[in-house]
Order: sequence, then structure tokens, then C-alpha cells
Amino acid sequence: MTYLPGLSKPAPPTTVAWSPAMTAYNFGPGHPMAPERMDLTARLSRSLGILDLDHVAVAAPEVASDAELQSVHAPDYVAAVRRVSADPSRPDESRGLGTEDDPAFAGMHEAAARLAGGSLLAARDVLQGTALHAVNFGGGMHHASRDRASGFCIYNDAALAVQALLDGGVDKVAYIDVDAHHGDGTQNIFWDDPRVLTVSLHETGLTLFPGTGFANELGGTGAEGTAVNVALPAGTADAGWLRAFYAVVPQLVGAFQPGVIVSQHGCDSHRTDPLTHLNLSVDGQREAATAVGNLAERYCGGRWIATGGGGYNVLDVVPRAWSHLVAIAAGRPVPLRTPVPQDWRDYVEEKFGTAAPELMGDDVELWWRSWEVGFDPNDAVDRSVMATRKAVFPLHGLDPWFD
Repeated sequence: MTYLPGLSKPAPPTTVAWSPAMTAYNFGPGHPMAPERMDLTARLSRSLGILDLDHVAVAAPEVASDAELQSVHAPDYVAAVRRVSADPSRPDESRGLGTEDDPAFAGMHEAAARLAGGSLLAARDVLQGTALHAVNFGGGMHHASRDRASGFCIYNDAALAVQALLDGGVDKVAYIDVDAHHGDGTQNIFWDDPRVLTVSLHETGLTLFPGTGFANELGGTGAEGTAVNVALPAGTADAGWLRAFYAVVPQLVGAFQPGVIVSQHGCDSHRTDPLTHLNLSVDGQREAATAVGNLAERYCGGRWIATGGGGYNVLDVVPRAWSHLVAIAAGRPVPLRTPVPQDWRDYVEEKFGTAAPELMGDDVELWWRSWEVGFDPNDAVDRSVMATRKAVFPLHGLDPWFD
């Protein structure tokens, strides 16, 4: 074990949903959503010693039942996924099944429902109190809507976790999405539900799929202000992204007072991701995960469910970003200058024929301007932040200029 965690404070009981069976979610060779992302994350987390901690329980998810899936998905959509899964030669493109983004494959229903089962497992453990924190890095399928697949996502496991928490007696849930893409599916599923605050920070839809997620998307009648979107300009780096996060998210979570936070940690905001145009580092992504965990500690008694999401630099970024996420959830953060374990680097070189990163961070200097220093109308990030604050803050009794 390379990483020996400190014992400065009691660690939260943590569930990690993981089984090699989850890699069956596989759209085929060349597809960006490579299942190796999950396997490499699990291997790196174990090499760092995180999965072997006494207070961490690694649990294999079951395939979610149709009844469970139908808590957020239309019954005829679940039936359509089953049909295409049984016969991929007959796609249903009207429901997003068998498209370029979501190719049909045999066993698709079971594979997607198992990822969904991981987030349901997380919700169950948090509700029962057997875990304070839970992580499903194979989840985060935030583009799937009630009746359609989209953007590599078949079933929306994050929405399923939120609904399970509500059904289990949680009064309000905050969903925080830091993927480079707008969390449109989750937002739309809870559009009319005032019990759910959905917050998404993402690259603007002017330059990135799905083309939505602007400040004026606020939620349905009776739920105004529960959909929150920060559409960041292409090229936004750590300093701008973190300034935006801290200028919007803590204030709204504090006003909303959720009982549990569910978060989606797509790491496709990284500067080397092949599908997006943001410029974050692993260091910045780790800071975002830390910030979400701190919000759960402050407002939710620590109750926090974290999922994965996008991320298409499969070797250099995803395993490190999500291993940091698991470590933070486990209460034993890995320092950024920790060497990547040699056994994991050897495995990557042997299997993929390429050198792996040497450190758990990107060796950048994290710094951002606090919003309290003032709004700069000449800065594109500040303009995006202020658009969101003006649209949403008054609906929560907050002042967009001073809170």
C-alpha cells in the first residue's frame, strides 16, 4: 500500500459501489465512454490503499429492477431499452437508442441498470445510516431523460438516487453537477419538483453539447429557482471555474438547506479532455470535490452521494480525478504530490503501451479571486456568474450583489 492515511479525525463510514461487472457498460471500440475508465479508477484507488481502509465498504451493485428504474423513467422507455438490448439490430433512434452517441449493444439494459443499481445502493446505505458518504464512480449518467437516452447515458442513476432519497423520507436534496456538459437530464426530471435543487456548472451550450443550461433556465411553475445553471465560457481554467463555484454554490445550498447532497463529478473539464473546451487541472477538480464534501458536512450532517460522469482522457485524468473523489469521500484525501503507485503505472504501461502520470496532481498553483473582491463586467466568467446570481438569488431571498 503506497498511501498511508492519517488518523487526525474519525473517518466517515463510506460505501464504494464497484464490481468488474460494471465494465459491461461498453458502447464498443473507439467510443469515448471507454469502460477501462472504471477499472483503472478501481485499480488506482486500491493501489493507494483507499479501498482497503477499515471504514470503506466496497459493494457490488445489483441490476436495478424495472420498478426502480420507473421511479424516474417512463415504463415504455424501460421496455424499449429492454427490446433494443435483446436485439441490437433493431435500434429505436426516436428514443436515442442505437445512435452514434448511444450505440445499441447486446445486454445494454442490464449493463445500464447495474450502473443505476450502484447509485441506488448508495442511496440505500445513506438512508439506512450504514454509510455517511457513498461513491459510484461508474454512475453520473446525467443526460438520460425520463423517456430518452442521450449523450452516452441510458438510465439516469443520479436522478434515481435523488428520487430514492425523497421516497425514503429526505425532505430536500441538492444535486450539484460539475461535469463540463450541462446536467440536462437530471434538471429536466426534477424541473417541477421544489424539493430538488439542481445546480450545474458547465461549458456554455453555445460551444458544447447539449446546447442547454443557461441562466434563465430556472425550474417549472412552483419550483422557480430550483434549477440553477452557470454557463462558463470555453477556455475557463481553474481560477475562473473555482471563482464561479464559490460565488454561486455555497450560497444557494445554504439557502436551500438540503438533507443530502448528490453530486456528479464528470472530469471532462480537464484541459486535455478531447471532447470539451475547459482548462481545469486534476488539482482544480480535486478542490471541487473537496468543496462539495465540505458543503455536505456543513449543511447535511455529512450525508453525501458522489457519482462519476464524463471524462475521456482515460489514462491520464479519469483514474486520478476519481481516486481523489473516493479518497475525499473516505475522509482520507490524497496529497496532490503523492507519487502514483508504481504497480499501477506498470499496469498501464503493460496494458496500454504508454507512460502513466507520475504524480496524483498536475503540479499547478491553485488560486482564484473571491467574489467578495468585486464583480468585473469586462470578465466573461464574471458576466456568466452575475447572470446566474441575478436570475436565481432573489428567488432564494439572496442579494445578487452582496450575498
